[in-house]
Amino acid sequence: MATYTVINPATERPVVEVEGASLERTDRLVELAHEAFPAWRGMPPGERATVLRRFAAIVDAHIEELAELEVRNAGHTWGNATWEAGNVRDVLNYYSAAPERMFGRQIPVAGGVDVTFHEPLGVVGIIVPWNFPMPIAGWGFAPALAAGNTVVLKPAEMTPLTAIRIGELALEAGLPEHVLTVIPGKGSVVGDRFVTHPLVRKVCFTGSTEVGKGILAGCAEQVKRCTLELGGKSANVIFADADLATAAATAPYSVFDNAGQDCCARSRILVERPAYDEFMGLLEPAVKNLAVLDPADRSSEMGPLISAQQRRTVQGFLDDVDVAFTGSAPAGDGFWVPPTVVRAESTDERIWREEIFGPVVAVMPFDDEAHAVALANDTEYGLSGSIFTSDVGRALRVARGIDAGNLSVNSHASVRYWTPFGGFKQSGLGRELGPDAPNAFTEEKNVFIAG
Repeated sequence: MATYTVINPATERPVVEVEGASLERTDRLVELAHEAFPAWRGMPPGERATVLRRFAAIVDAHIEELAELEVRNAGHTWGNATWEAGNVRDVLNYYSAAPERMFGRQIPVAGGVDVTFHEPLGVVGIIVPWNFPMPIAGWGFAPALAAGNTVVLKPAEMTPLTAIRIGELALEAGLPEHVLTVIPGKGSVVGDRFVTHPLVRKVCFTGSTEVGKGILAGCAEQVKRCTLELGGKSANVIFADADLATAAATAPYSVFDNAGQDCCARSRILVERPAYDEFMGLLEPAVKNLAVLDPADRSSEMGPLISAQQRRTVQGFLDDVDVAFTGSAPAGDGFWVPPTVVRAESTDERIWREEIFGPVVAVMPFDDEAHAVALANDTEYGLSGSIFTSDVGRALRVARGIDAGNLSVNSHASVRYWTPFGGFKQSGLGRELGPDAPNAFTEEKNVFIAG
């Protein structure tokens, strides 16, 4: 196994050396997860629920430790990192109720009784991105474990530290060995093997649409189940009758949170033409007042990008564009790009069409409701979005008209663990979270018993 160095993106300094798994090591850990499956599947539902609640409790006892790791490893602000660790706890608690509620159905038939069962799949492979390492891991492993599966989890190469620690906490909480196995390593080794290994019966992937397409094609070779949460180019649609002060004050947090490294980022702002100038005037101080600081400073509201390569990518979008205004960013070390607002004049502009994954937002006026919906839908993506208006009827019409999986009215919320999350079009396949998530980690079996 080769080691590699984890870097603090706010300082560009090394944090720790991590061992990446080889192909042989990955195969062995998948086999061990497969061997652990029958006992975990056969555990009485109430006992499995108790173990998951203990897991949630031990995560809760280590919230600050996990948050501090994420601040150093991923450059997340303290507020974000503590929320993210708490989300792992909350998701585990929520799905700890599932083992005792994996209900089948009794279906009326002639000549006997017909019943259905939700049977766990076996080993589930979860491939986690670097932008939200803790919550996205939990969204996969909590319902998968609750449904009776074992899990092998590959954290992103750049951000493995919280996943490694959560794996240790799982053992401390009493999860049997190899029921949840964290396998750091390269995507081309560990992640690809999840796709090709016949004992892995489902792959959950969050990341770019390009990589997701390759995973989908690979899973098709074995008719392997696959859930994909991919890219986004979400719209924040602001009508002239909206509370413009609130819309402008909240817009920076809808796109610059986590330095814009968020598939749900509202990186296109559509403003009804009569309100455009007023909105831009209100947006400027909101952007300039955003506290962009080293996340070691607990007052920071935006941290750095994850890597030098990501910074180069984001900066490449700022060539030959009409920058309206920017916020601040620290000088010196760290992968910093200031929050930047661009005036978009054409829907053909690269900055309007492509996912940037950085703290850059493009703003464009629209003429009426139909124009707003057409602009919002003029993208290959369909993950999230916001609508600001005081007209409830308009809010419902526009929400029904926009092709996206998660929409908020007069709000920027995208994810609640008790509601479903996922995208339309090239933003993904399937849904995570919500009450039905454990069923996505099962096969439905029908049994007829002759009377």
